[in-house]
Amino acid sequence: MTPITLPGGEHAVLLLHGLQSSPAELLPLAKRLQQAGYTVHLPHIAGYGFEHGDTPRSVTHWQDWHAKALEEFRALKRQYKSVAVGGLCIGGTLSLSIAAELGDQVAALTLLSTTLWYDGWAMPWYRIFRYLGYIWPFRYRYTYKEREPFGLKNQQLRRWIAREMAHKDASMIGASRLNMPAVQEAERLIAAAKKTMPRVTAPAIIIHAVEDEISSPRSALYTAKHIGSKTVETVMLHNCYHMITVDNDREQVADETIRFFAGARAQSTAS
Repeated sequence: MTPITLPGGEHAVLLLHGLQSSPAELLPLAKRLQQAGYTVHLPHIAGYGFEHGDTPRSVTHWQDWHAKALEEFRALKRQYKSVAVGGLCIGGTLSLSIAAELGDQVAALTLLSTTLWYDGWAMPWYRIFRYLGYIWPFRYRYTYKEREPFGLKNQQLRRWIAREMAHKDASMIGASRLNMPAVQEAERLIAAAKKTMPRVTAPAIIIHAVEDEISSPRSALYTAKHIGSKTVETVMLHNCYHMITVDNDREQVADETIRFFAGARAQSTAS
């Protein structure tokens, strides 16, 4: 997968895609941010994101994901006046992880469907047995097949994704199957991010769907309570599921993010 950069002004935004996914799921938000004057960079993180031909053995450790995200941030920071960070799903968790290390270098955070628990209403009851899938050699044999509603409340989009998933190994919302090494590393990242969350200082907006079928609002509420940021806003969406950057409320997601980033920048300038 090729990283995407949308050129804009002197302030940049780093957007991190979800687990075994690609920058495509963040493009609607990225384009709106570019229209608002930001330079937007959407990296693809190998061993974390989806790549054609990958196998479960292609998955790298969460520390590698963290290191790559830090590298991408620092490259932007050398070129632009300020850098804000955002991420979707585990990309939101990864955003928290690097923000805890970067401190005041991060201008602002937009945390989108941040996943700290896989406890949404559409998660299968047998998810509690996933730990068995982490044991060798099962970890390399079992995969979790993505299924309806694919994170989408929008029926037209859902039908399109279903067709894509039926004939391809990925769509704009990510891989058609999640493998166990990736899920296990994601859970290790989640555990680490929970521990370091109080060290986050960047202003943060938390945007989450009330009906998120992958990760319930518990993740958003936990983040709002435990993050170390002095400025925190929580926005709950009522007309979408997990994939909030492409679903029915995508324009609200962009509006809220742009508004919050502008406010954080104004506050920083004033101080």
